[in-house]
Amino acid sequence: METRILLVQLGDIGDIVWMIPAIGAVKSAHAGSKVSVLLKKSFSGILEDDPLIDKIFVVPDSGGFEACRENFSLIRALRKCKFDMVIDFRAGDRGAIMSFLTGAPRRIAMLYREGVPFWRNRAYTNLVDPVRIKKRGAAEQSLMILREIGIDTEDEVPRIQVPDAKREKMLSVLTVSGIDKGDKWVTINPFSRWTYKEIKMEKWVEVINWLWAQFGLKTILVGSPDERQRAGQIVDQTGKYCLNLAGSTKLGDLPALLSFSVFHIGVDSAAPHIAAAVGTPAITIYGPSDWFDWAPLGDSHSVIKPDMDCSPCRQKGCDNSEKSKCLDELSVEKIKAAIQKNI
Repeated sequence: METRILLVQLGDIGDIVWMIPAIGAVKSAHAGSKVSVLLKKSFSGILEDDPLIDKIFVVPDSGGFEACRENFSLIRALRKCKFDMVIDFRAGDRGAIMSFLTGAPRRIAMLYREGVPFWRNRAYTNLVDPVRIKKRGAAEQSLMILREIGIDTEDEVPRIQVPDAKREKMLSVLTVSGIDKGDKWVTINPFSRWTYKEIKMEKWVEVINWLWAQFGLKTILVGSPDERQRAGQIVDQTGKYCLNLAGSTKLGDLPALLSFSVFHIGVDSAAPHIAAAVGTPAITIYGPSDWFDWAPLGDSHSVIKPDMDCSPCRQKGCDNSEKSKCLDELSVEKIKAAIQKNI
C-alpha cells in the first residue's frame, strides 16, 4: 500500500537545503511512498526540481485577509491528501498547528521541554528525544529525528539537481547580462539577512578588484531583492567585471547560476549551501556563528574564521549588538589566501 508522508520544514533556505538528505532517507525507507514537503512560500523554489518530491505545499509569507484565505486553502489541500505520517523538523508554532490540522494518524516531532507553548508537544502523536551527538553538518538536525523512528542514511551531503532546461535558461540570462561564453567568473554573496554576519563592503570591493587584476576573473553578485541596492554600491566601486544579479533571478534559478561558477565565496547565508549542493566549491566566512555546525561538508568546501578567541560566540554580534568585531577586523589578506587555494 502506498504510504503518504509529509515533511514540514518552515525554516530558512539553508534549513531547507540541509533537509535534502532527510528526504532521500525517508524515500528509501518507504519504497513506493509519496513524499511531500511543507515550506515557506518564499523559499519553496529551491526544491521545485527535486525528483524525490511528489508535491510542495507552501504557507503564506505574511498575514492579512489574503493570507487567511491561503491558509484555509492549504489546510483543505493537506487534509485531502490523507497523509499517513507527518514529520516536523522544527519547534515552531506554525509547523505544529499545520501538522495537527493534517489529521495524519502519525505526527512526529522532537520533544521540547522549554521554550515552546504548553500545547505544542500535544500537537503530535510521537515525540522523540534523541541523544545529540557532536557531528559536522546541519543535516544532523533532521536526521537525528529520523533515526529515532528507524530511518537513517549514510549520505548526509545535500545535493541539488539542476535540469538541463534551467542551465540553458541561465546561460541566456548570463549572455544578456554581459557574460561571454568563454568568460571565467565567480559568485559572491556579500550580505546576509543578519548584518552581524557581514564584513565591511570595502573589503569585497578590494577582493573583487584583486580577482580581476590577478586572475582575470569576473564577479557576479547574488542575493535577495532587498540586497540589490547595496550590491549596486559595490558594483559602482569596481568595473564592468562585476555584475549585480542580486534579486534578478528567482530562487529556483539560483542553483543553475551557481553551478556555472568557478567557485563561490560569501558570508554565512543560504548561497554557500546552495553552491555546495550543486557541486561548486564554496568558501564561507564565519564569525559569531559556528562553522562546525553549519559549514558545507566535503574537502572542496572551506571556511574563513576570525583569529579572535571569542569566535564563535553564537550571539547576534558582540553582546548581541548586531555588530561583530571579529568580522570587522577580519583581514582581506586572509580572504585572499583562502581564495588562492581554490584557483
